[in-house]
Amino acid sequence: MKKFWSTLMMATCLSVVVACSGNGGSGDTGNAGDAGADTGDGEQVTLTAWAWNVNVGALEAAIELYQEENPNVNLEVQDFGRLDVYDKLSTGLASGGSGLPDIVLVEDDRIHGYVEAFANGFVNLSEMGFDEHESVFPSFKNELASYDGDFYAMPFDAGPTGLFYRTDIFEAAGVNAEEIETWDDLFVAGEAIKAETGSQIMPLDMYKDDPIFRMMLNQEGIYYFDENGNIDLTNPKAVNAMETLKKFADADLIKDVDGWNGVVSSTVDGSVATVPFGAWYYGTIIDQASETSGNWGVVPLPAFEEGGNRAANLGGAAWMIPQSSENVETAYDFLEFFSTSEEVQLIAMQDHGLFPSLNTVYDSEVFTTGVEFFDGQPIWSEFAAQMEDVPTAYYTDDYSLALDEAIKAQADVFLGAEPKKALEEAAERLNSRSQREVNSY
Repeated sequence: MKKFWSTLMMATCLSVVVACSGNGGSGDTGNAGDAGADTGDGEQVTLTAWAWNVNVGALEAAIELYQEENPNVNLEVQDFGRLDVYDKLSTGLASGGSGLPDIVLVEDDRIHGYVEAFANGFVNLSEMGFDEHESVFPSFKNELASYDGDFYAMPFDAGPTGLFYRTDIFEAAGVNAEEIETWDDLFVAGEAIKAETGSQIMPLDMYKDDPIFRMMLNQEGIYYFDENGNIDLTNPKAVNAMETLKKFADADLIKDVDGWNGVVSSTVDGSVATVPFGAWYYGTIIDQASETSGNWGVVPLPAFEEGGNRAANLGGAAWMIPQSSENVETAYDFLEFFSTSEEVQLIAMQDHGLFPSLNTVYDSEVFTTGVEFFDGQPIWSEFAAQMEDVPTAYYTDDYSLALDEAIKAQADVFLGAEPKKALEEAAERLNSRSQREVNSY
């Protein structure tokens, strides 16, 4: 087990464990699937689930539909904070499954780390038949939900990316967003917009987060690590991405904001003309910037060269079943329904803003209908069109360490360091912390 997980276990084991499993959680990892199945005789089964935020509402909507055919199955959802879920999950897994629920939501960037760190912690869903659904999800979601060729998670929401932009600001500057194809094009547009309106082109917490860098890496088909788990921060494509960000920053086109609230406030007040983010940011815009209805549009992320890939993903999660569950078969049946039901997935998107990974819903009326807030643009079809072109990002169980080092490299660059040198130093630090090999170029 890597150093990160060892440290995490030490920290989380100090937390108070709340036993929320409806059956108490036996901790026996050898008999998953033997007990708790819906036998069809009317025996009541109560599943427990851990989730957070809008995902809770999606679960509750799904169980109502599921109960139409399975009235004897109930669901108790524990609404914890995202990090609280991980603290409790790590603690429970470290103790052999004690106190864990039947179902748990896990973000894509953590799935492989958990499966690597806890080899017997989660149910192998391929052994229960989930492989038959592989074709209805995009390849990158399948890869993130599987390990060594087997599914350990059921894909749920995704974060196909786009450039959300203020149409009124672009019009005032005489810039046509549809003509922006590359990051160089966006740079030129940003200079014109700033000169005419005073708005900078995009927000970024320059010293504490790197979402734009991550999206750039993903669209280029690379990430912090390669598919073999080697550190890939020195990849020429990564250097080019960081150089591109530096170019924007040096021209004062990036607004340095303070965390999430800073991104939102700049969205609301029009001090930035675009926000590059995942599809889920739609919900924040319509909620926090309601007075700007009709003044928004979406185009794909710019490519690095004309005709290059513009698809990327930021965010997304899946559902996992701990081996300690006493209701594995029922939990599997419910999650299979949840993940593959078009009705459930459309409710999750329309009512809770969760973009579905299930590709059979993309031809539905919801995806082809114009969105009033976005001046009638059918934005969901714009996002759906990307899903098959999103490259897989390889996270590993050292993702949090890599994220930390990448953010430090970005901060160094914005303080004057050369991108190539900053990324080389970040790779060396990550090597020291993770003992992973650094790719040479």
